[in-house]
Amino acid sequence: MQRNTVVRARDLGIAPGILPPGPLNAITDVAGVRVGHTTVIEGDSVRTGVTAILPNDGDIFMDRVVGGGFVLNGAGEISGLTQVMEWGLIETPILLTNTLSVGAVSEGCVRYMVDRHPSIGKQHDVIIPVVGECDDSWLNDIAVKSVSEQHVLHAIETASDGPVLEGCVGGGTGMITCDFKAGIGTSSRRVVLNELQYNLGVLVMSNFGVMNELRMDGIPVGALLEPDYEGIARRTDNYGSIIVVVATDAPLLPVQLQRVCKRAALGVGRVGSFAAHGSGEIMIAFSTGNRVPRETERHLAQVNFLLDSSINAFYQAAVEATEEAILNALCAATDMRGVEGHFSPSLPLERVKQIVDAYNRTASELRKG
Repeated sequence: MQRNTVVRARDLGIAPGILPPGPLNAITDVAGVRVGHTTVIEGDSVRTGVTAILPNDGDIFMDRVVGGGFVLNGAGEISGLTQVMEWGLIETPILLTNTLSVGAVSEGCVRYMVDRHPSIGKQHDVIIPVVGECDDSWLNDIAVKSVSEQHVLHAIETASDGPVLEGCVGGGTGMITCDFKAGIGTSSRRVVLNELQYNLGVLVMSNFGVMNELRMDGIPVGALLEPDYEGIARRTDNYGSIIVVVATDAPLLPVQLQRVCKRAALGVGRVGSFAAHGSGEIMIAFSTGNRVPRETERHLAQVNFLLDSSINAFYQAAVEATEEAILNALCAATDMRGVEGHFSPSLPLERVKQIVDAYNRTASELRKG
């Protein structure tokens, strides 16, 4: 399959789950959500960047969204997540980058926010930027710390609500999944509750796993591919990490978003993660279904929320969209060589399609009896 066009999992006949995707099959199917990237590639050794997710189309500082999170395994970090889980609110953009650039990205976010709100730290509380990280040091000379405040500002200021670039872009530039080049991926699902229709979208920065554990919609693709990659050098700690960002326009409370995040972790497991000791699987979620103003004369903020008995479909959507977002990151990525000559191959799309087609034919024959 040619890589001069964008390839996603569905182009290979892989469509996890049963819920329908949104029009873009992306986190930006949730109205108001915007995504931007800055990709930093320099010389033979710098392969990194920044991805920005803006939760609403307004002023996130003054018009906050409800948030929640979940840590499946904590060998990783989302700065600011402690406050999100304590307050149940998100009040800054969500930013993704490499492990050693969290500080620089946080500083860039502070600059962006303070430039727009000089009252921060004076009339208003200070902020703790939400910055997630994964280790891209197999391909990126991570100690150089190539990410700057300008890269952060560019990612935020160019964020848009259209199709989302995937693969080797932004924070995902140097990331690897199951020994194949990966990075940023996204997907979405529609949820219908009688006359109500909602969207749930997921964006991942994927950087975990070993080849023989890779499964694509239940098919053991990695184990079937591995004999073709004997002798190719791989990073020594393959367990890596993943950051999962979940967005929905359904009015969910913080504790409900926390529960949705737990189900997103099941989607990571479907692809091949077992949350190894050295891996960080961290999920963060937000709902645009309610806005929580920073200030109101009445000292009250009125919110709606779905009953717990109505959110099963959102659990299912989180599992399916997370799985597909990771697979999209793999499908979109291309070969990359980086620091010290390390090489990460892209997923062999033609071979994967052959495997998927063969499994689908077998399944069809079994259904016929």
